[in-house]
Amino acid sequence: MIDTPTSPITSGLPLFFVITVTAIKQGYEDWLRHNSDNEVNGAPVYVVRSGGLVKTRSKNIRVGDIVRIAKDEIFPADLVLLSSDRLDGSCHITTASLDGETNLKTHVAVPETAVLQTVANLDTLVAVIECQQPEADLYRFMGRMIITQQMEEIVRPLGPESLLLRGARLKNTKEIFGVAVYTGMETKMALNYKSKSQKRSAVEKSMNTFLIIYLIILISEAIISTILKYTWQAEEKWDEPWYNQKTEHQRNSSKILRFISDFLAFLVLYNFIIPISLYVTVEMQKFLGSFFIGWDLDLYHEESDQKAQVNTSDLNEELGQVEYVFTDKTGTLTENEMQFRECSINGIKYQEISGRLVPEGPTPDSSEGNLSYLSSLSHLNNLSHLTSSSFRTSPENETELIKEHDLFFKAVSLCHTVQISNVQIDGIGDGPWQSSLAPSQLEYYASSPDEKALVEAAARIGIVFIGNFEETMEVKTLGKLERYKLLHILEFDSDRRRMSVIVQAPSGEKFLFAKGAESSILPKCIGGEIEKTRIHVDEFALKGLRTLCMAYRQLTSEEYEVIDRRLFEARTALQLREEKLANVFQFIEKDLILLGATAVEDRLQDKVRETIEALRMAGIKVWVLTGDKHETAVSVSLSCGHFHRTMNILELINQKSDSECAEQLRQLARRITEDHVIQHGLVVDGTSLSLALREHEKLFMDVCRNCSAVLCCRMAPLQKAKVIRLIKISPEKPITLAVGDGANDVSMIQEAHVGIGIMGKEGRQAARNSDYAIARFKFLSKLLFVHGHFYYIRIATLVQYFFYKNVCFITPQFLYQFYCLFSQQTLYDSVYLTLYNICFTSLPILIYSLLEQHIDPQVLHNKPTLYRDISKNRLLSIKTFLYWTILGFSHAFIFFFGSYFLMGKDISLLGNGQMFGNWTFGTLVFTVMVITVTVKMALETRFWTWINHLVTWGSIIFYFVFSLFYGGILWPFLGSQNMYFVFFQLLSSGSVWFAIILMVVMCLFLDIVKKVFDRQLYPTNTEKAQLTETNSSIKCLDSMCCFSEGETACASVGRMLERVIGRCSPTHVSRSWSASDPFYTNDRSILTLSTMDSSTC
Repeated sequence: MIDTPTSPITSGLPLFFVITVTAIKQGYEDWLRHNSDNEVNGAPVYVVRSGGLVKTRSKNIRVGDIVRIAKDEIFPADLVLLSSDRLDGSCHITTASLDGETNLKTHVAVPETAVLQTVANLDTLVAVIECQQPEADLYRFMGRMIITQQMEEIVRPLGPESLLLRGARLKNTKEIFGVAVYTGMETKMALNYKSKSQKRSAVEKSMNTFLIIYLIILISEAIISTILKYTWQAEEKWDEPWYNQKTEHQRNSSKILRFISDFLAFLVLYNFIIPISLYVTVEMQKFLGSFFIGWDLDLYHEESDQKAQVNTSDLNEELGQVEYVFTDKTGTLTENEMQFRECSINGIKYQEISGRLVPEGPTPDSSEGNLSYLSSLSHLNNLSHLTSSSFRTSPENETELIKEHDLFFKAVSLCHTVQISNVQIDGIGDGPWQSSLAPSQLEYYASSPDEKALVEAAARIGIVFIGNFEETMEVKTLGKLERYKLLHILEFDSDRRRMSVIVQAPSGEKFLFAKGAESSILPKCIGGEIEKTRIHVDEFALKGLRTLCMAYRQLTSEEYEVIDRRLFEARTALQLREEKLANVFQFIEKDLILLGATAVEDRLQDKVRETIEALRMAGIKVWVLTGDKHETAVSVSLSCGHFHRTMNILELINQKSDSECAEQLRQLARRITEDHVIQHGLVVDGTSLSLALREHEKLFMDVCRNCSAVLCCRMAPLQKAKVIRLIKISPEKPITLAVGDGANDVSMIQEAHVGIGIMGKEGRQAARNSDYAIARFKFLSKLLFVHGHFYYIRIATLVQYFFYKNVCFITPQFLYQFYCLFSQQTLYDSVYLTLYNICFTSLPILIYSLLEQHIDPQVLHNKPTLYRDISKNRLLSIKTFLYWTILGFSHAFIFFFGSYFLMGKDISLLGNGQMFGNWTFGTLVFTVMVITVTVKMALETRFWTWINHLVTWGSIIFYFVFSLFYGGILWPFLGSQNMYFVFFQLLSSGSVWFAIILMVVMCLFLDIVKKVFDRQLYPTNTEKAQLTETNSSIKCLDSMCCFSEGETACASVGRMLERVIGRCSPTHVSRSWSASDPFYTNDRSILTLSTMDSSTC
């Protein structure tokens, strides 16, 4: 049986407190989730049962139930659409809660069930649905419906267009009926609930390292104490003194067991050196501190009414350690708002000016340029419908030219998946054209901003897409309504990089219109101005424009029958459906006639250039990872400041083999070594990157590390993650940050140490899977330079301070054992042992870690170079850790020996001749310690608020008040009360007050002197900036030091002495940064306390 020196309550209460607080936090979050689950699971729904509608809860829906959903309601399960209030069985939904896309998506029912629009009719339906097992992919669904009608089985394919996902919302449709195929946790939305991989910050890793060191110190102290105890007891007079005789059992017990027992007892005695409460304090600091990001007005985007979001608070301090930023281009650096700019039709370039197409060459003011395409289209009213023969002849006159232009924009108006709201198309599709309704009054909804921009451009030119009606697409050309029957849509996918539609013209002819990237369209073309268009596409890309090529193919009746049959077979297949569809698409999309190319502009977001430049000044390397083509990506990189015109641009593109890639990498490495250029930029494409990562990772990384900026183009989503992984595991182990806005950026956001999602127009997948979400790229600078800087300084000081105050706490206990024969007698009362970390010293450091601003936020934001002062986890380095630990030991020695030599032998101390007792001595040490560590925290605080004053001085006052009550009353529930009247007797002595003040001053004096001389002789950039942040009327004496350019350390000390005696001349003072440093004045954060003049000091 081990005789523990402290009671189990004393040792266990702090641990119980930590576990309780953590459990309360986790329990609260679980309670919120439980309420949210109940709200969703208990939502009322109507199902068809026994020929009528029955109201039930959504959690009671079973597979096979037919559910009725009304307008604006959310689907409670994954449903296959059976019918709607429309004759064609179509409905519109929005999936904003699933993927963030706000556009209306059209879903259709199979013809046999679309006519069953009443409950009575649906109750007679006999059908079987066969589909794949549940999977998480939102955009993939394969199945078929076998309908029994009049003893005959009809098989219809089911795809994503038939599936209504749980969480989506019904729009612009009165009601629909659907059959549940996936319910509960088998729905696609539920299967997408996955816990993100745990990310641990550099501070957390350092904290664990420090804990191991302190555990070693704990074990070492316990071993030393045990050995010294037995060394001391080797003398018989100390082994068994007359006043403490051993029992017979103690004399006969095993020495090994006694040694182990004593070792464990010392472990219990010294275990308080391990700061258990550090973890709960860090948790509270991160959780509460994360609210400041959401409250920051500088991170609020007024136009979209979006504020910054914190999805995980565990990485707040990691924002202050970023060394690499990996960013997407489209929607992240750019607005993802496409504007049609130019096009190439049949080898002739045009640009849009004021809603008119003007051939390139003549100026808009010239007579030729004034002939707009819109006015030329007026001739189309008198032309017969375009025939296939006219398509294949080169234009010989103006009429043929107009026909080709008309066909090009007809392809633009028909080859898309754009939708129009019911409200807007009512009255437009039927009846005569209403000339008062301008095309701009039509509001298009598209999943791709490119499609929307192109359809709007065609409307401005004169060919207006009116909408889909049942199976027809309606287009009006200057008032002439044309209806095209939509036969098939060949959906876009990332492998083909194109989409197609098959339509039947009013004349009965069938056409395939295709649209896609030039690399996927041009190889499929056998006619048209291919080479001229290729040149034009490259020219568009050099201007930073996004390009798409348009092509068509006329289908004969025999060709269409084969296509229709093969498409039906592929779409109804339950096995290998995607592979079969890909093969059919390849068979259809061939022998195309090229019509031309479009070019749309995606303009840069506001202040992208300034943000990238600020990141570079902060020592952060910026990589752009994009799927765009090489020329477009380079152009945007130059325009946004990622690449400079004076930068030496190196290229690793179009590599075909491993050997070729290796040789190119060696050449680039030689060029970097030989070229006397300060900055290099590297451009690499996806194909070459795959080769480089396969065999030549080290060589590739050597080249990248020597480049100031890297641009990766034609990147697949997984390649983006691989690049970040490569940097993460490099020998330097840098901290990485990824920024993106689309679903294709999720993999790199999850791979990076810190993931930032942009709440843009490509959906919310990136924002949902990120650690932090912001509305614009420009907010990144405030997030890193201000919030990241503050969070890192706060938590680094919190960690170091916790270890410091625990060393101060337990070292006197270790020293005391030398004076009590290592009998494991405690120096402090058990209540003090318990409450030291929980009550007496916890609040000042917690408030510091939440509110501290060691420098004005504007200065941090406007001077990015200050970010370098905290890079590489500098404040938690071994050197800094050792300083705080040695400081703790030195203060502990002063507490103990100061009390011992000043007070220990003074028999007249208490006035009545009574000598100091054990508990009086321990209480004196404890009192000096509480005051010292609290005042030490006050010295670390630069930003004082009433809350800081309250908790700092309030903690000291609380200790005194608590001790007076604890020792001044005989508490009936305490078995023994060693501290009765001890504190009263202690404070009744004037010598004690003098000793307390003297020891506190002794402890902190050397620390203050070191701080002053460090700031004078070796100031950091942050410390220099601190002295210039007050206001325009600053004086040298107020700021303590304003640094003159080029002065020596001795001169700095000399000026300090001059100030102290009042001989300071403002003419000797200059600014601590150069006039060329950029200053940004747009800061209206709630954290900003005062304005700042850049010319101050």
